[in-house]
Amino acid sequence: MFKKPLLAAVSLIALTALAAQAETIRIAEHRQARIDALKAVAPAIEAKLGVTIEVIEYPAPEKDYMSKLLTELGAGNAPDVFTVPGDSDVPDLATAGYVAPVTEAFAAWEGAAHTFDVAKSLATGADGVMYAVPTMLSVQQIYFRRDVLEKAGISTDQPKDWADLMARAKEIKDKTGQYALLFPMGASWGGGAFGEGFQYMLAGTDTPQLVAAGGKLDLSSTGVKDVLTFYADLVNADLMPVDPLLGPEPWVIPKYEMFPAGQLVATTCGTWCYIYDWGPESKNPIPDVTKAVGTWEVPGKAGGNGHVMVSLNSPWLVNANASPLATQVALELGSVAADVAYASRLGNIPARRDAGDDAEFQKLTALVPVLKAVENGTYLQASAGFSAVSEGVARATEAILRKETDGAGAQKILVDYVTDVLGPDAVQ
Repeated sequence: MFKKPLLAAVSLIALTALAAQAETIRIAEHRQARIDALKAVAPAIEAKLGVTIEVIEYPAPEKDYMSKLLTELGAGNAPDVFTVPGDSDVPDLATAGYVAPVTEAFAAWEGAAHTFDVAKSLATGADGVMYAVPTMLSVQQIYFRRDVLEKAGISTDQPKDWADLMARAKEIKDKTGQYALLFPMGASWGGGAFGEGFQYMLAGTDTPQLVAAGGKLDLSSTGVKDVLTFYADLVNADLMPVDPLLGPEPWVIPKYEMFPAGQLVATTCGTWCYIYDWGPESKNPIPDVTKAVGTWEVPGKAGGNGHVMVSLNSPWLVNANASPLATQVALELGSVAADVAYASRLGNIPARRDAGDDAEFQKLTALVPVLKAVENGTYLQASAGFSAVSEGVARATEAILRKETDGAGAQKILVDYVTDVLGPDAVQ
């Protein structure tokens, strides 16, 4: 008479085991601060959706992270949810069929109405399909040591145009003897050469986009040449440190050592620098960082209004082979609580307006005013092939660092590389 209850109990145990297995969502994350942020919000997501989240720790450097991710995607064993460094990495993964569209799920999500329009545009492909959940934004400008400039009697006013920016850099070098201005460059910096510098300047030229009307990549524009020429002028005038940029981790010495020491006076960066790079809990904090360090908008080449550059910061993507539940987990990673957890540890800006009303976000005083600036941010529209463009910019700027070419020659390196990788039909 105990058989039926016993069988029922065994069946229930088996079903529970199967359900638990089916509800495990594997999430790839890297760098300790990001891992800590994910682990802080994972329990609430697990409770809300009835899932188990398994955090898969990936290598920290972006190049190593992407190499491992692409290998596992190709092998069919990648995690269910993962990030990529920026929006420029999304189109190629979508074209390869590695990621699931999230358009309908995002539209039905409560956070959609609160998400900045620029974030939605950045997450939507040229085909009108959304392949990434926009959660965190990079809002990037030029950061400078206000205290160093004031001590040297150098103006901290917003530079009017590129010529004014270059003149300010020369004045800094002349009066302080320190390196004046850093833009990420070179093969070792990888995608940062494109995403943390090149695109800032391109947006201020008379050809501010890379995708032409027909969908081809316009890499022969005057704007591309102008940016690379500006870079060459900086390097040739010895205004930026070159040797560290030729090393394996080119950001470490200039951003984490030279800038805090006042040996580098201005650098491109994003809001994360106030917290992750130079904040009180960083490895080399700058005392009273929000007063000691100021920001300039990126000036246009010919003047006009400056701009802040907005891009997606490590947007969440869903593996094309994952269950629909993975999409729901990815959306929950765009909640206010998750956005603020990442913002507090990394200094990035939430992609949703209502994060500004959150009490914990209000404590991040360096980030609060930047959230409002997102409404007027400038962005570069990504398309398939941007991974090749990013690598091409790294190679072109490597040649500039080594003083092997000028701006025109660097542009040819970029055009030739992208043409070789994507074929002549992809490049205008």
